[in-house]
Parts: sequence; structure tokens; C-alpha cells
Amino acid sequence: MRILIALLTAALALAPALAGDKAKRAPPLRLEKSEHVLKWINDYRRAPEPDRLPEVVHAMGDLGLFRDLDTAGVYIGFTGGVLGANPDRAELLVSRMFPMPPEDQVVLIRAIAYSGLPDWKELLQKFVERMPARQVLIRKYLYGDGKTLAELPVDDGGHVIDALWGYYYATGYREPIQRIVGALAMSNDRNDVEKLTIGSMAKWTLATNASREKELLDILSEEMNTQPADVRKPLREVIEAAETFETGKIRKDAVAAIEELKTKGSQKSRDYAWWGQAGQTVFALGCVGAAAGGVVAAGIPCVVGGAISSAALKYLAPEP
Repeated sequence: MRILIALLTAALALAPALAGDKAKRAPPLRLEKSEHVLKWINDYRRAPEPDRLPEVVHAMGDLGLFRDLDTAGVYIGFTGGVLGANPDRAELLVSRMFPMPPEDQVVLIRAIAYSGLPDWKELLQKFVERMPARQVLIRKYLYGDGKTLAELPVDDGGHVIDALWGYYYATGYREPIQRIVGALAMSNDRNDVEKLTIGSMAKWTLATNASREKELLDILSEEMNTQPADVRKPLREVIEAAETFETGKIRKDAVAAIEELKTKGSQKSRDYAWWGQAGQTVFALGCVGAAAGGVVAAGIPCVVGGAISSAALKYLAPEP
């Protein structure tokens, strides 16, 4: 009997080690295209595998998804979200991302700052020596005015909403969705083109993703009870579009509103070249949000990655 107990005790003691060894031997992920990365991101919160994050970050870098920071928001937010949701593993996960090209380290620095970890500065400090080419940026975040995701206003640009979507994909937390919902107030703006486009794209991505995810739709329905009047009206339209799968109307209405402001508004808003440059990031998030949400049927002819902004802008921009 004592021998049997000893054997069982030994087996139980070895179980965690064997499980860890099995995880180490897990086959590599198939991440040959940006679409593969986005699908993994979209599926992540349903079956989290935080230990895979370094592998995915390396794949993102290899695919060039970090080259344009304006379109990398969803990847930065996702990486930060995984770190923030796994505080006990965050240091190990970051350490396994090295070696990392200096140009990609910008994304890592921002992801650590965006993680929401209470000790994110201490975590960043531990990797200072591994990123000698990024000392200026590191000092900005440690001692200067580098902002966390929570500190960035949603009207700062489309990259903020992109990052909030990425954080949501990583965690399923309500807070990033609440902030995107708050941006809906700008969908009523008729004085500022960029605010209108940010609000419109928040509206479109919420509707398209909620039409395919009941948990998100439930969050939006609950937010109807707490949001101010200038948010409740567009939010009601988002919920209706999601429930009826009529998200195309939101896009058409957004294009019409932007066209009206472009033609009747200030000289700045009439300047299509300016509007195109300012709005590319915002329209990019429409492609990223829809693709990461699995909205292949949305009919967005965008190439997720390097050419995303120009492709999305070409599709959404009003006819000259």
C-alpha cells in the first residue's frame, strides 16, 4: 500500500512538468499570412494561449505588420492585453520575444505601456539593456509624456480605437468596448472631418463585430442603460444593425455624412488630399476590425497589412 501511495504521489508531482513539456512540444502555429494572425487573434479569447504570444509576435514582425505604426494598433493592443491579463507571466513572455529587431521594439515598448499592468514601468525597466537603440522612446515612457492606452483619448486617431479592439480581442474585457462606444458621440459631429470619421468607424466596427458575436451584442445592449443621450442614439442604431445584419447601411450613412461635410464644410474638410491623409488610419481600422472579427462577408476589399489604409480609403471614400 505504501508503495502504491508513493507511486501516485510521484505521478502527481510529475504531472505539471509533463504538461509543461507537452506545451513546449506543441506544433508551431500556421501563421504564414496576416489573415492567419488575425484569425488567431480573433479566436484567442475563447481559448487563451498566452504562452503562444512570443511566437505570434515574431510572426507579426516577420510579416511586416509592425512597419506602419498607424495600422499596427490592433497588434499593439492585443499584445498589451495578453500581458495585462497575465501579470504572473508577463516578464517571461516579454523575455521570450527577444531577440527582436530594433524597429519592432517600438511595438513592444508601447504594448508594455498599454498593458494596464500596475507595474508596467518596472517591467519595461527590466528590458532596457536589451533595447539600446530605443533609449529615447523608453525614457519617454518611463520619465516623460508617453501615454498608456487608458490615457489616450479616443479622438487622438484611429490607432487608439484599433488598439482598444486589440485589447478586447486579448481579454474580452468590457472597458475597451465602453471606450469605443463612447466614441460614437463623434459620429454625430458635423464640424470636424476627422472626428466624424473616427466616430463613424467606431460605429461600423461595433455593428459588424456585434452582428457575429452575441457576447459583444449583450455588452452593447447593457450600455444603453448608462450612456449619455448623444451616444445612445447611434448606439441604438448599432444594435439594430447588428441584430438585423444590415451593417451596410451604417457604412453608406457614414460615407454620405462625410461627403456632405467635405463639400459643405470648411476649406480643410473640402481638401480631399488632406482628408485622405487624416482619414486613412481611421478607415484602416474598419478593415482590421472587420477582418479580426471574422467579417469576411463584409465585402471589404482590403489587404490586411501594409496596403490596408489606401485600399480601405479607396473603397470608402466618396466619389469625386
